[in-house]
Amino acid sequence: MERKAKAATQTGVYLAIVAAILVVANVISYGAYKRFDMTKTERFTLSKGSAHLVREGLKQDLQVDVYVTRGLPKHEAFIQDLTDLMNEYEQASNGKLHYAIIEAKTDEQRAAAKEAGLQEAAFGEGSETGQDQATITRGFMGIAFKYGSEKEAIPMLSPDQAQGLEFWITNTIREIRDKADAIDTKIGILTGKDEIKLTDANLVASQGGRGGGPSMRALLEHHFPFYKFEDVDLKGGDSEINKELAGLVITQPGKEFTEKELRRIDQFLMLGNKALAVFAGAVNLKASDPAMKASLNTWGLEKLLDGYGVEMKKEAILDWSRSMAIPVQTQSGQLMWFRAPGILQLQEDSRFDEKEQILDSSFPGFFRLPELSFPFPSTLVPHPEKQPEATMKVVARSTPKTTVDVSEAVDMKFSADWKPKGEYAQRAIAVTIEGKLKSAFGGQEGLGITAPAESADKGRILVLSASQFLANPFARAGNPPPMPPQMAMMGGMGGDEDLLMLSQPYAQKYLTATILAFKNTLDWMAGDSTLLAATAKMFGETNLTYAGIEKPKQEATDDEATLAKKAEEYRAERKTVQQRVQWSLTLLPAALFAVFGLVRWRRRENARENITLD
Repeated sequence: MERKAKAATQTGVYLAIVAAILVVANVISYGAYKRFDMTKTERFTLSKGSAHLVREGLKQDLQVDVYVTRGLPKHEAFIQDLTDLMNEYEQASNGKLHYAIIEAKTDEQRAAAKEAGLQEAAFGEGSETGQDQATITRGFMGIAFKYGSEKEAIPMLSPDQAQGLEFWITNTIREIRDKADAIDTKIGILTGKDEIKLTDANLVASQGGRGGGPSMRALLEHHFPFYKFEDVDLKGGDSEINKELAGLVITQPGKEFTEKELRRIDQFLMLGNKALAVFAGAVNLKASDPAMKASLNTWGLEKLLDGYGVEMKKEAILDWSRSMAIPVQTQSGQLMWFRAPGILQLQEDSRFDEKEQILDSSFPGFFRLPELSFPFPSTLVPHPEKQPEATMKVVARSTPKTTVDVSEAVDMKFSADWKPKGEYAQRAIAVTIEGKLKSAFGGQEGLGITAPAESADKGRILVLSASQFLANPFARAGNPPPMPPQMAMMGGMGGDEDLLMLSQPYAQKYLTATILAFKNTLDWMAGDSTLLAATAKMFGETNLTYAGIEKPKQEATDDEATLAKKAEEYRAERKTVQQRVQWSLTLLPAALFAVFGLVRWRRRENARENITLD
């Protein structure tokens, strides 16, 4: 009895000590809370770029008022995440950013929210019991920003779409900062070459034949107004390019460049700290051409690019592994695959090393983007020896199962009759050059234009040979041609139904990534890549990977049956690992607990035997 009483007393003391430790730990942690985010994409913490913006980029205090509507469980979880995020902004700003959580209950608060630019809305949530009832309330869920004399707002946030929250907050902070502090980043857009314009409505299908929705430039100017676009018409090369521009963008031309115009572009780059982004290649398709017939022409651009060390070949790339394939069920019930091998869909692939990597997501323009579409690329061949003081890198390639077509006319429309022709090989489709640039004309005067042999400071060049990278190829080909004003009143033309149907899933899957890739490229051109991590948070986390399982490596000689067999073997091996992990997590904790109990029982028995012997 005495031994039992002693054991009970010791147990009570131990429990009291443990309880005291837990209380003290909670008290300490209340005032010294810290989260550690071990995810690669900084998913649960403020990205370094956003922290740098509010810490180093703000000259004045920034007030952020977060208007919320409480009372719904879904809202409470969202508000907690939003509060945690704003805490991190405030802590990172070193006292420059201040925020308040406001639940607008009074008429005065509601009026202030509306004046700040927020929208009042009705919020509802269904019953968790499955009964036919719901909770409806009205209120605000948005953010108001005030920096100096400028005001901005995110009018409405959706608790159902928390993904990308940091991106939109940081984007708005950058916008209001640039307005108040008069920070202008000017980018030149080359015009006058019958080019694919950023103002063309070619991103989505036309509605009833009355236009194809917003343009790339309109979207950029709306969502990223801190970039100012300026049209640059070379006019035969008679005038210099504006020296205030941070960079120049060239889209797919439809007219020949003269040597004088090319020299003006080179003269601009040799100023130093300038950038050139070429979204153009050898594959040309006309707008509103449902036949999608391509011709091969580099329009003289190859003379300039070759001088910088990037050879552009007059050939169309056809990828038989990572291109668009469309399943269609026939009337007999069979599944037939329609291909568009000229539209490449690329992802970073861990199976490839740096010299073979399909998509280099470390390049700022493609930073952490899960997948990108490259419509109608042509082959690029880098010659780094022409830029000895700069770094030349291939940042996008086709797969090894790629052929090329050098025909005068190439049919690019999706079809079930596509057959590979020619030798398989991997081809470069995007190349970057960074550093001190050598002039494309060797510093030699010509046509009255002079430029030094080397840039005054470091410069940046991107050549991306997918001619319709900044467009939706199916919408561009399927939309009807624009109607003259006198005929538009009679109603628009229809366009190609099949292509317009395909343009919708293409837009849903790829356009967001394309727009962000272009925005990231503009950041890179301006020499400001600090906010790339925040941009990457527009996309969800990638799936878990299996480090012990090597993904099936695709060989150039693999046919569809071989690829399917490799994929099935990979899935089977992965399923085996999943089952092994599942059973380990189910049985191992119980086994460890049993072993712990057995060891403790044996120790107690040994202790009793020792007491008996004594």
